[in-house]
Amino acid sequence: MTKFSDLNLDPKVLKAIAETGYDTPTPIQAGAIVPALEGRDVLGIAQTGTGKTAAFTLPMITLLGRGRARARMPRSLVLAPTRELAAQVAENFDAYAKYTKLSKALLIGGTSFKDQDKLIDKGVDVLIATPGRLLDHLERGKLILTDVKIMVIDEADRMLDMGFIPDIEEIFKRTPFTRQTLFFSATMAPEIERITNTFLSNPAKIEVARAATTNTNIKQGVVMFKGSNKAKEPAEKRAVLRALIDREGDACTNAIIFCNRKSDVDVVAKSLNKYGYQAAPIHGDLEQSHRTRTLESFRDNELRFLVASDVAARGLDIPAVTHVFNFDVPSHAEDYVHRIGRTGRAGRSGTAIMICATRDEKNFADVERLVNEEIPRLENPLATVKSAPEDDAETPKSDAKPRSRSRTRKPREDKEKPAAQAVVAEEAKVESAPREQAHLHEREERKPRTERQERDAQAERQPQSDKQPQAERQERHQHGERQRNDRGGNTARRNDNRVVGLGDDAPAFIAKSFEERLIDPN
Repeated sequence: MTKFSDLNLDPKVLKAIAETGYDTPTPIQAGAIVPALEGRDVLGIAQTGTGKTAAFTLPMITLLGRGRARARMPRSLVLAPTRELAAQVAENFDAYAKYTKLSKALLIGGTSFKDQDKLIDKGVDVLIATPGRLLDHLERGKLILTDVKIMVIDEADRMLDMGFIPDIEEIFKRTPFTRQTLFFSATMAPEIERITNTFLSNPAKIEVARAATTNTNIKQGVVMFKGSNKAKEPAEKRAVLRALIDREGDACTNAIIFCNRKSDVDVVAKSLNKYGYQAAPIHGDLEQSHRTRTLESFRDNELRFLVASDVAARGLDIPAVTHVFNFDVPSHAEDYVHRIGRTGRAGRSGTAIMICATRDEKNFADVERLVNEEIPRLENPLATVKSAPEDDAETPKSDAKPRSRSRTRKPREDKEKPAAQAVVAEEAKVESAPREQAHLHEREERKPRTERQERDAQAERQPQSDKQPQAERQERHQHGERQRNDRGGNTARRNDNRVVGLGDDAPAFIAKSFEERLIDPN
C-alpha cells in the first residue's frame, strides 16, 4: 500500500501531514501527486470528497520550496468557484505549509480590497482567488500574472455551471505559456473537455472513479412526496423534512439541508428553529462575515443543521457530517453528486435523503440517469398528509394561496353581477338626466309657442273691431313681430338652445333662462 512517505514529498510537508493524522493517500492523491512533482500537467477526475484539494496542495508546496516571490507577481495561482471553497483551500495550505516559509493571499469577495492589496504588494507564493475578484485586481493594475509557474483550477465543472468559463479563459491568456496546469473536476462536461484540450499540454489523466458517480459508502434514499394541494404543499413538505430528521434519531448528529432557492433556505431554517431544531441559513446573499461565522459554528458542533443553497455544495470540507437532506431535487443533475458528497468523507459512512415533489420528477429522472443507478424509494413518514402544522409565518410570498378558479367562485360572481349592472344603469341614468331634461324643456317650450301661434292665427281671422280692447291688440302685434324676427332675419336666435361661447352642449337650465327672457321680457 502506497504511503505519503513514498511520494517524494518535502520532509516539512510530510511532517505536517503526519500531524493531521493521515499516512495513506487517497486514490486521486496517489495518482496526481507523482506526475505533478514531475512538472507535468494533470487532469484529475474524481467524485467530491476524495481529497482533490490535497492532491494539488501537497505537490505545489513541495515545488515552491525553492525561490522567492516578487511584489504583485505571485508564483502560483489557485482558482476556485466559490468563496467557501477558496477559503477551504487556504486552510489546507496553512495546515500543510506550516513548517515552510511560503506566503499566501486569499482574494475573495466580501473582504477589503485594501487589505488584499497590502498582501499582494509584499509578494506571495500562493494566490488563492475566485475568478471575479481576481479579474477586479487585474483590471485595477494591482496584479501581474507573468511569473505564475503553477496554475490550479479546482471544481472546473462548477466553474462551468456558474458561467466562469470566459473568465477562466481570460486568466489563462494572462499567464505564461510555460506554466504547469493542474485541472480538477468531479464531472467532465463537453465544455470542460474543450478547455482542457486548449490549455493543457499532454496532461496525465487520473480518473479514480467514473465521472458523476457517488461514493459507495453513502446510503441514499428518496421520498416521493405529493402535497394535498398547491397552497399547503410547502408547509407539508417542511413537515416531511422534520419527520425524516426525527426518524433518523440520534444517528443524525448534524446535517446539511440543501434547497434550490435562496428564499427557501431562509424559510426552511426559520421553520426548523420554530419547531426546536437548531438551524442556520447560508447562501450567496448573506455577508461574508456572517457566512464565515455560521460555518465555524457548524464545524465546532455548535450548530446542528446548516440550511444551504448550492453555493455551499462545493468547498465544505467537514468530515463529520452524518446526513445530507435534499429538500429540493437539484435543477442540474451534477449538483446532486456534489451535494451528497458533503457526507461520507475521508472513508466515513453517510446518509443522503432527498424529497421529490411531483413537479420535480423530471429532474429526479435526470439524476438517476447521471449516476446510472436507481435511488432506493423510502416510505414517507407522513404517508397520508392531510394537513401540515401551521407555520404560515415562514411561508414566502411565492407560497401564498393563488386565486382559485373553482366553481365556488361562480355563486359569488352571480351575486355581484346584478349589483354591478345596477350601478352601471344608475350611472347611465345620472348621465342621461340632463339630456332628457333638455328634451322635455324643448318640448314644453315648443308647446306654448304653438298654442300662441294658433291663437294669433285665429285672432287675425276674426274682426278686430269690438272683440278686444286696443291694448290687447297692440300686445299681440308686438308678439307677432318678435316671432317673425326669430323665423326670419335674426340668425343669432335661430337655434334657441345654442348659447354663444358654450357650444352645442350648454346645460338645459341656461338655455331655459335665456328662452324665458326672449319669450317674455316683461
